[in-house]
Amino acid sequence: MVLSQSTPGKKETMSAYDEMNSILIIEDDKKTASLVALYLDREGFKTMVAHDGRQGLALAKRHPPIFVILDLMLPKLDGWEVCRQLRRFSDVPIIMLTAREEEVDRISGLTLGADDYVVKPFSPRELVARVKAILRRGRLSPAKDNRVLSHKDLVLDPEKRKVSLKGRAVQLTPHEYSLLQALMAFPGRIFTRDELLNHLYPSGEALVIDRVIDVHIGKLRQKIEDNPSAPRYILTARGMGYHFAEDGG
Repeated sequence: MVLSQSTPGKKETMSAYDEMNSILIIEDDKKTASLVALYLDREGFKTMVAHDGRQGLALAKRHPPIFVILDLMLPKLDGWEVCRQLRRFSDVPIIMLTAREEEVDRISGLTLGADDYVVKPFSPRELVARVKAILRRGRLSPAKDNRVLSHKDLVLDPEKRKVSLKGRAVQLTPHEYSLLQALMAFPGRIFTRDELLNHLYPSGEALVIDRVIDVHIGKLRQKIEDNPSAPRYILTARGMGYHFAEDGG
């Protein structure tokens, strides 16, 4: 069934520590899944493996992981649908794996809520580096500025790493959270797309495409704006980039 890479064949049980540090690999190619799990295990992570989409979703619900590595071409339920359903109940970081490198596929994955996109064949070391970089951004960014940021009905609390709108929690992906925090911290300041890209990928560790920022901003607006086509929080500076609204607070 679903196995921990380090001990094949054991019963599907996990300690509290393992669950807090587990990475879920949803990949139908067993050799690829085993190789990725091996490299992650060497870095101190605990791994769970599922070989089809339904199995992966079920495992994500039973043992919520800290990260998901998701192949797109899966049996029973493809990676697009797995990502879509995951985002209904979790903001866990997701890296998509695919043999297709067309820009439209990468944009589609990001639109669904994926955080990064890796084209096969890939280097396992590079994949692990990307996983660690995304987790590092999620864990360490709030420490730089712990001010509670608020504007009208929107509140971002870095200490708790929570965002609320009209008193109700808003689930954001790590990239969406990072972008929102950067924009809210400097209301009125116009950020170019390049500046925002550098904020998300400070070491250039991910394959970045031109429209990534627009995709993330579009998803953010869908989650925090009453009318995404007429935003009142994240505003567009035509020909320049984006900025957060200045008035109110």
